[in-house]
Amino acid sequence: MKKDLLSVQDLKTEEIVEILDLAADIKKNPRKYERALKGKSIGLIFQKPSNRTRVSFEIGMYQMGGYSIYLGSSEIGMGGRESVKDVACVLSRYLNGIVARTHEHATVVELAKHASIPIINGLSDMSHPCQALGDVFTMRERFGFLKGLTLAYIGDGNNVLNSLMIAAMKLGINMKAATPKNYAPDKGIVKLARALSAESGARLEISSSPESAAKDADVLYTDVWVSMGQEKEAAKRIKAFKNFQINDKLVKKAKTMSVVMHCLPAHRGQEITDSVMDSNHSIVYDQAENRMHVQKAVLLKLLK
Repeated sequence: MKKDLLSVQDLKTEEIVEILDLAADIKKNPRKYERALKGKSIGLIFQKPSNRTRVSFEIGMYQMGGYSIYLGSSEIGMGGRESVKDVACVLSRYLNGIVARTHEHATVVELAKHASIPIINGLSDMSHPCQALGDVFTMRERFGFLKGLTLAYIGDGNNVLNSLMIAAMKLGINMKAATPKNYAPDKGIVKLARALSAESGARLEISSSPESAAKDADVLYTDVWVSMGQEKEAAKRIKAFKNFQINDKLVKKAKTMSVVMHCLPAHRGQEITDSVMDSNHSIVYDQAENRMHVQKAVLLKLLK
């Protein structure tokens, strides 16, 4: 039976740990996996532009002996020129898996419904599971453990925060999220995260105070204030988020050995300052690199 990765909710805690362990071995011993996906192919259906997600999946497949084909919105016109169902059914005859980067989460869900091959969510408006998996891998790599760490997320209640909350609560990472009042995370995701926190013992705090969230945190995390497709809201959002910047003053509220993370692309001078982005606290580029290692592990789990 085929398995998809549409959101972090799809993975049991032990499955997340297995992916992280496999990613660590892939990163340490890349030559061991040079032919692991020989003869396998994936399609990258991207309705939105991409840097890290596209390149990391393409190169990840190449380094494991597989092949990838990029299918931008102009090539397919999925949901317009051709129905999602038809795209799923046809590509299932050609490929071994699909990575889909869609505007609406419902689109990737529909792809998975009709495809007979694994579907991996490369980003949707609700979820960004590959990002969250890469993030927790990076935290574990830096600290050597996850359970009991405190992660402070400062900024927009978006798809990245949704996925991080679920991953954190499954893995026992305490999480404090600070968002402007009108930009809180999805209520359904928060409810699920609180239920998971009861099982793992992790704490989840949602507030509108960046200072409270940052206090004694091990990890400070942020994302852009204006995501793709929100350009018309830019002025309104920049005004609402003006006090939610990760800067030197906020970093001082965290633990002395804290790290700073950003899923990129960054709008330097808005959600994060140059002085923090380029400081010794920043592990942003490690985080970006680790997307590839973790996605290799996901591909191996789903395509082998």
